[in-house]
Amino acid sequence: MRTVGVDLAAGAPGTALAEVEWAGASARLTRLEIGMQDADIVASVSAGEAWLGVDCPLGWPDAFVDFVQAHHADVDPRLGPVDGGADWRRTLVYRHTDHVVRERIGRWPLSVSTDRLGVTALRGAGLLRRLAAVGFPVDRAGEGRLFEVYPGGSLRRWGFDTSGYRVDAARRAILLHALRERAPWLDIGGFAPLAIAKADAFDALIAALATRAGALGSFEKPACDMLSVARREGWVVLPDGPLEALPGVE
Repeated sequence: MRTVGVDLAAGAPGTALAEVEWAGASARLTRLEIGMQDADIVASVSAGEAWLGVDCPLGWPDAFVDFVQAHHADVDPRLGPVDGGADWRRTLVYRHTDHVVRERIGRWPLSVSTDRLGVTALRGAGLLRRLAAVGFPVDRAGEGRLFEVYPGGSLRRWGFDTSGYRVDAARRAILLHALRERAPWLDIGGFAPLAIAKADAFDALIAALATRAGALGSFEKPACDMLSVARREGWVVLPDGPLEALPGVE
């Protein structure tokens, strides 16, 4: 099995891609690059069967989409009462999956509708179209070979201290050492310096590992009554099992 992890940014300079080959009880990081274009990502999953995990929201909150449409129309009755307060805004700010993430790791992910992350999500929407155009199965609810992943959240689910790792190379070095101690089955090869130097590359590696959890089905799926919502808004795949169980059985 091959898993591809992508730390997506609004443009190529901040976008990193990692590929991990899984065989029996071992795994090997075979590729880790930064500066990825959409075409590079599409090509990575077009050459043989692969599972793809993207660190980027795959949709927007239903309530946010409805509100923007209604506000744009100005007279649309769906707009309803608008007070602009924090409680009222919360339904527009976070997706259903974001609420689930907060319950599981104790913090909110960034909002796709009110943070700069929304710019990256616009690129992500284009990437999904490109993937579909080459025949890659696109399902935002995690029911196929595409997963929305959250590297920081995955690390916390695996019990790692993630404080400061995105902004501090020394913290990434410590975290990578701890990861390798707990996962001796993972061969990182000569890619450690890049993973330490660039937070985007580090997150791409973690995205590829989280994608393995998705491929094994080791994550909480959307409830049946929320599946249609997840197919529109996206669904964050947070690993259910321990890091040590990732080699699993193919």
